[in-house]
Amino acid sequence: MSTTEPTKPDNVAATRSELESTLDAIGDKLNVQKQASALVDKAKSSYDANPIPWIVGATAAVVVIGGLVAWALLTSDD
Repeated sequence: MSTTEPTKPDNVAATRSELESTLDAIGDKLNVQKQASALVDKAKSSYDANPIPWIVGATAAVVVIGGLVAWALLTSDD
């Protein structure tokens, strides 16, 4: 009678390997510096590929912030 079930040491080694890879993946997700670096790299490559949306977004942000500052300064507090 042969079984295809892995032996206990093999099962333990496989489980340990799976746990190690899971913990590595969790560690990568929780590493803020690594995530920030990946985000910066993604933003840089996006800007290099097509800078127009970035320029339009930056211009819109300046207009909105300038409008809010002007509104705050020029409206009365009554």
